[in-house]
Amino acid sequence: MDADPWLVVGLGNPGPRYAGNRHNIGAMVLAELAHQAGVAPKQHKARAWVSEIRLGTMPGGLPGPRVVLAQPMSYMNVSGGPVAGVAKFFSIALERTVVLHDELDIDFGTVRLKRGGGEGGHNGLRSISQSLSSKDYLRVRLGVGRPPGRQDPADYVLSDFPARDRVDVELLIGDGVDAVHDLLHLGLEAAQQRFHSR
Repeated sequence: MDADPWLVVGLGNPGPRYAGNRHNIGAMVLAELAHQAGVAPKQHKARAWVSEIRLGTMPGGLPGPRVVLAQPMSYMNVSGGPVAGVAKFFSIALERTVVLHDELDIDFGTVRLKRGGGEGGHNGLRSISQSLSSKDYLRVRLGVGRPPGRQDPADYVLSDFPARDRVDVELLIGDGVDAVHDLLHLGLEAAQQRFHSR
């Protein structure tokens, strides 16, 4: 079995003030992955909350791939340092690095996957690209939609999901978890075919 680990990063800002923000949807998906695996994150010297899991099972009942789940303890716009530190500590290759993040340019509730590309004004992605000296990591893009009217995009992503969207947020988190499973078990193309055809 392939022994090389994956790194799955959930982006968000630290602390309870930000926990329900749209900007923290990546961290919410990461927390659900850890919850389903029955593990609690531990503080790592790279300034991230880290847990090591096996993601699901492979055909034949073999344990799934080794995965390091990480959420930077820093604020979103300087999350690259912790991500690079965790990747270095666990010797994880760039092509096996996955970042879960909110995406304004995708309808709320929609999940898209890609490798590389621009950051679309996302400061967390920009920081990671700088720290990894590459944009060619994998992304699971979690659609939060555009702000209504003339609301500033920064204010929009730093506000909580409204209570009326609670069920849809839970569905988005579930789809994010499924997208990570598909990506790591089946590969990028198969995961894209499943989620991009919706």
